[in-house]
Amino acid sequence: MSETETAAQAAEWLTLPELVEILGETLGRVRRLFDEQYLIGSRRNGPLAVPAVFLKDDQPLGSLRGTIIVLKDAGFSDDEAIDWLLAEEESMGRAPIAALREGHKSEVRRIARALA
Repeated sequence: MSETETAAQAAEWLTLPELVEILGETLGRVRRLFDEQYLIGSRRNGPLAVPAVFLKDDQPLGSLRGTIIVLKDAGFSDDEAIDWLLAEEESMGRAPIAALREGHKSEVRRIARALA
């Protein structure tokens, strides 16, 4: 098992019903968050789920959307983008999601653009 897969498996995951409850939104609105790339999820463990670290203060992390778009433009699938966000990035010395949560979106997006 790779380090990336290990990081993804270690993450706490939230299913759609849990997101509906946490976000206080309808299922339709939560699905729109995926459509509009405010969130990305994976079905690798069964039902669609999102790493809990993608939320902050019970809302999608604000800097996540632009980073998701950059990764998608670089050709990443949802699973690949999630794995990259959760695994430690050598050049940053931490996981990209940790850097985003600390407000370092420019650094994360610069590295993500270089992956294209």
